[in-house]
Order: sequence, then C-alpha cells, then structure tokens
Amino acid sequence: MLSSVPAALAAAFLEIAGCFAFWSWLRLGKPAWWIVPGIASLVAFAWLLTRIDAVHAGRAFAAYGGIYIVCSLAWLWAVEGARPDRWDTAGAAACLIGAGLILFGPRGAA
Repeated sequence: MLSSVPAALAAAFLEIAGCFAFWSWLRLGKPAWWIVPGIASLVAFAWLLTRIDAVHAGRAFAAYGGIYIVCSLAWLWAVEGARPDRWDTAGAAACLIGAGLILFGPRGAA
C-alpha cells in the first residue's frame, strides 16, 4: 500500500486528466484519438485508488473525494486559466477537513 495522501493526489491527477481528455474531445473539438490517453489515465487512476491504505473501499473513496475537489480546482487554475474564487476555496477547505476526518479519524472496534 502507498501512503494515502500522495496516492490520492496522484489518483486525482490521473482521473482529472483522463476526464479532461474526454471533455476536450466532446466539448472542445479535439480529435477522437484524445480518448486513448484518457482511457489509459482512467485505468491508472482506478488502480492507484486501490493502493490507498484503507480497510474499506467506501472510506477510501469518500476521503479521496475531498482531495479530488481540491485537485480539480488546481486544474481549473493551472490548465484552464480560471482562478478559483473565495467560494471555491472555502468549499475546498471544508472538503479537505472532511476528507481528513474520514481518512485519519480514530476508529474504534466495529
């Protein structure tokens, strides 16, 4: 297993890149071959998400969701050139707090 935060960050990048390849093809008029690296990126994302150190898939996916949101806003700024506003930033902070609670919160006996 990989450390949870780096694995989730890498998975988020791969998922966003893969989805953006499809977005580019369908919404921005890029050639259809753009979906080939998009599919490869999404497969790598799915594999990497299973490397997150969590006993239950649902908990790993829920915690990953907060990290995905932050990475999506970073993509918005870095790739698409649209700076996140204060509401984006506040929402991302709330999501990261939630992801941290889910991923790192103490667990009692089930």
